[in-house]
Amino acid sequence: MTIMSKVAKNSPIPNWQQELSAAYSNPAELLAYLGLHVDDMSLFHEAAEKFPLLVTHSYAQRMKKSSWSDPLLRQVLPHPDELLSSPAYLSDPVGDGLASVSPGLLHKYHGRALLIATGACAIHCRYCFRREFPYSNNSANRSQLTSIKQYLAANNEINEIILSGGDPLTLGDSKFSHLFDALSNIEQIERIRIHTRLPIVLPSRINTLLLSTLRASNKKVVMVIHANHANELSDEVADVLLKLKDHGVTLLNQTVLLKGINDDLDSLEQLSLRLFNCHTLPYYLHVLDKVAGAMHFDKNEEDSLKLYEKLQQRLPGYLVPKLVREESGKPYKTLLAHSPQNH
Repeated sequence: MTIMSKVAKNSPIPNWQQELSAAYSNPAELLAYLGLHVDDMSLFHEAAEKFPLLVTHSYAQRMKKSSWSDPLLRQVLPHPDELLSSPAYLSDPVGDGLASVSPGLLHKYHGRALLIATGACAIHCRYCFRREFPYSNNSANRSQLTSIKQYLAANNEINEIILSGGDPLTLGDSKFSHLFDALSNIEQIERIRIHTRLPIVLPSRINTLLLSTLRASNKKVVMVIHANHANELSDEVADVLLKLKDHGVTLLNQTVLLKGINDDLDSLEQLSLRLFNCHTLPYYLHVLDKVAGAMHFDKNEEDSLKLYEKLQQRLPGYLVPKLVREESGKPYKTLLAHSPQNH
């Protein structure tokens, strides 16, 4: 079934919102589209009950048909392995709860505060460290902007705001513009950073209105996208990243090291090279946050360090992301290896 068969062709709703409303939410439908069959879907549906499937058609179209091992499919498909448990894997592995200073505002690191703009996403990554985050009580809205400004005024060393979620770009154009303009008008803020997966999974979101909002800001705008595999970076994605760059946005990428998806030298090398061709610098390579439901993606640290050493030998330093872990209560991310030399 095509997207346009699910939504009205002449709807006044923006194209990206039409696509988002038509996203796959049933594992059986996604598998049928890919030509994959399971005799008993009960455990897949049980995993989806704990954390629902959500994936855009745009992203699904980049998956290889008839392949259970496709690296994009494995990132989004609810899987029986998610039902395994271990006391080492937690609902809040990075300490978001401890860092909450007001509804929707986290303050972990010196000089930066993180604003939870929404709980909505365009894709549910199975390894998400916020898959159990209580968004209903911890998402900023218009009524909370006053208290957020008051907190910033009382902590004038904060000069960077990070918009996160969920995904802040799932906000409609008017809501996003209102929030972005309000933050741009705070004198002490020098940089606004947006953490988003939408340029990757829903490139149509990067529309004229959004680009105009970003360009109009009097602050430095940084966008940290999230790609884990070169196959995610289609020509359409490359086009919207170029538009963002041309509108003055600094583009960085963060990747999660995922067992069975990108934990090999060729995959990581090709990802960095493709990112650079898409006007984006590799920024972080995260080892897995130990979130409940994602233990099957975890790779042991010794093997991760060996892989990272080989990656440094393959790439110039500016294309090697920092290998890091985020730890609850730490005032900075933990570097797991020395930064490479620029060579």
